[in-house]
Formats: sequence, structure tokens, C-alpha cells
Amino acid sequence: VQLQASGGGLVQPGGALRLSCTGSGGSLRDYTISWFRQAPGEERKWVAAVRQGGSVTYYSDSVKGRFTISRDNAKNTVYLQMNSLKPEDTAIYYCARGRPALGVIANGGMYYSWGQGTQVTVSS
Repeated sequence: VQLQASGGGLVQPGGALRLSCTGSGGSLRDYTISWFRQAPGEERKWVAAVRQGGSVTYYSDSVKGRFTISRDNAKNTVYLQMNSLKPEDTAIYYCARGRPALGVIANGGMYYSWGQGTQVTVSS
């Protein structure tokens, strides 16, 4: 299953963006989908995850209350709605597919495949 991330762009602080992660060549419904991000000079960090059914979600402390992850299995797509964006949210955002246990959900090594990344820049 190939993943395609899209929706990034340039936005002012306090603004919003919605990222999409669409699967092709197979269904995403049987997988947990996570979003990670990597800022220049920094390690990749986990941002949020949604379990297969869509009702169970997890967030890093840095985005909790501002970002919302959701999925539409009929469209084979996972979304990341990002509100109240801050300059420190600037990064390349990647989606990833896997079946990680909760204790390792933030471990990128537990995922089977990744999207190509989409750039998010928060700046005035």
C-alpha cells in the first residue's frame, strides 16, 4: 500500500491547515495511521495516530487540543486538521502505516510504509 501525503503549505501563526494521507494499491482500513514530523536539524517526531476504526486517537503533548486526526475509510484517507498553528509546527509532515502497540506507537520503526512528506511552514 502506497501512501500519498498532501495539503501542506505556508500559513500565518494562528492559522489552520488540513493534511491528507491517501492510500493506493490497497486499503488502509486494517492499519493504524500516524503522522510524524521532522523540522530542519531535528529528529523525526510522532504527532498523532488513529486506530483502524477511527474512534481511538492519540496525540503528542505538543499538539493536543490543537490538532485532530481522523479517517474516512470509504475514501481510504486519513486527515490531520491543524488549528492554532505556531512557528514551531514548521516541519515536513509524514504519514505512516502500521500496527504498533500503544507502548511503541511513537516509534517510527514500527511502521511498514511511509508517505513522501508534505511541507508545512508557519510564518508571518
